[in-house]
Amino acid sequence: MSIKIYPLQFEPILKDRIWGGEKLKTVLNKPITSNITGESWELSTVEGDVSVVANGELKGKSLTELINESPNEILGTKVYERFGNQFPLLFKYLDAREDLSIQVHPNDKLAKERHNSFGKTEMWYVMQADQDARIIVGFKEDSSKEEYLENLNNKTLVSILDDVKAKAGDVFFLETGTVHAIGAGLVVAEIQQTSDITYRLYDFDRVDAQGNKRELHVDLALDAINYNKVDTYKKYEKEVNQSNVVVDCPYFTTNFTPLDGKIDANKNGETFTVYMCIEGSFEIRYGNVTYQYKKGDTVLIPADIRSYVLEGSASILEVFIS
Repeated sequence: MSIKIYPLQFEPILKDRIWGGEKLKTVLNKPITSNITGESWELSTVEGDVSVVANGELKGKSLTELINESPNEILGTKVYERFGNQFPLLFKYLDAREDLSIQVHPNDKLAKERHNSFGKTEMWYVMQADQDARIIVGFKEDSSKEEYLENLNNKTLVSILDDVKAKAGDVFFLETGTVHAIGAGLVVAEIQQTSDITYRLYDFDRVDAQGNKRELHVDLALDAINYNKVDTYKKYEKEVNQSNVVVDCPYFTTNFTPLDGKIDANKNGETFTVYMCIEGSFEIRYGNVTYQYKKGDTVLIPADIRSYVLEGSASILEVFIS
């Protein structure tokens, strides 16, 4: 093996958005420099936005470089067999000072045909929620293309969409085709397939600093939308020092781990593991070295790291591919 592996952190890729704010700094301590920062991409191989290592001997190397040099060791044997040299997931934190646009993501088949991309199945973990914050997830009742278009044209689309109050700790799982929008007043950890394909349906007639409305993708979205009512809310256990399954889908598995003390982790080399620290702080001990993490940190454990210790007092999302 050509590189020495260890738990890897990456420089956040910060994105200004029309709906962004300052909570990525005030809540998650990200080094933002504007008052409209909407996203911190924590782990990405999206073209033009490839994550770069921030710690240790490999500092300055890109995630793509590491995978190309040592795919099995970084990704895992099973992940490499399935995805080749592609890192199949994208990890973000989002701050919605205003409502995001109402949007939808295409499935794998449509995304491949139209954009040579993965589809975008995703999940949200709500880290912080202002009072009365809410999200839009799917239709209130089974709908149709005709009803959807009528309401879209009449600017009454929100009236037929499901509007759900959200609080810290809530998890929503959005399969492709689910019409959705993160509402104002939420900080969210997002785990998704590696894809930046979004069809924007309605943007509340907002304009940017130059007075321009953002592009809509009404025609592209028509065949991508699931017009049926969907159940997106995920209930999960919170047993301390255990990996409690939150989402288990073909694209990723996410566990919620309330850490209070110590956990000995043992892996089989088939998949990488990613930890997102959503509350508190913890450390990872590996190879006689201790690595420290706090709320808002994201760490990639390469697949070839088989045994290590987590210790601290924290709430952690653990993500891997089954």
